Amino acid sequence: MEELNVTASLREGIGVKGALSKIRAEKNVPGVIYGSHKEPVSIIVSLKDVEKIVKAGKNTIVEVALPNGKEQVLVKEIQYHVVKDTPIHIDFQRVSLTDKMHVVVPVKLVGEAADVKNYGALVEHIMREIEVKALVSAIPHEIEVDMTPMTINKGIVAGDIKLPKGVELVTDPQAPVVHLMIPKEEVAAAPAADAAAEPESSSTKGKKDEDGNLTKNAEAKK
Repeated sequence: MEELNVTASLREGIGVKGALSKIRAEKNVPGVIYGSHKEPVSIIVSLKDVEKIVKAGKNTIVEVALPNGKEQVLVKEIQYHVVKDTPIHIDFQRVSLTDKMHVVVPVKLVGEAADVKNYGALVEHIMREIEVKALVSAIPHEIEVDMTPMTINKGIVAGDIKLPKGVELVTDPQAPVVHLMIPKEEVAAAPAADAAAEPESSSTKGKKDEDGNLTKNAEAKK
């Protein structure tokens, strides 16, 4: 598995108003390293290195060099600015190279089922990620699912997916991943133009950091 090396500094002035804005203005990203029954460590990583981590893909091992040693980690969450969509905070989880861990891996569909061309069937991608268990070194960035043998009458469930060596399925084997649908002949009527707008739910609202900036959460991009 690919490993990335970055350098980070220890973050000071936690809780001081304006500290986060200053860090970001200097093209850096505040973050935290936690896990493995150790105390969490607040750090600062350059925006350039965070962008490199995002580009490397989900489940990339990152070796973070700190003033007091090195940490082997995986990215658990990245927060983005609600308007600029730039990384403004990153969470790392410590990992052991000798212990298996549960992780979520993206599912990538490849190939084409004959019924798509023959009958105009539509592909419905139900499960876009599956949970697996593996050594950190064996965790893939994504898992490909071949749709070629799929038919209108037979979709693909999690247990049908061929996993890489050393990777065990944790998701329910009977959970549907992808299937084909016959398109409806009639399209449902569109909602009235003057229909009341749906109120924003709490799950779609951003949250504020200690500097009062709105954020939105996301895992490492693929």
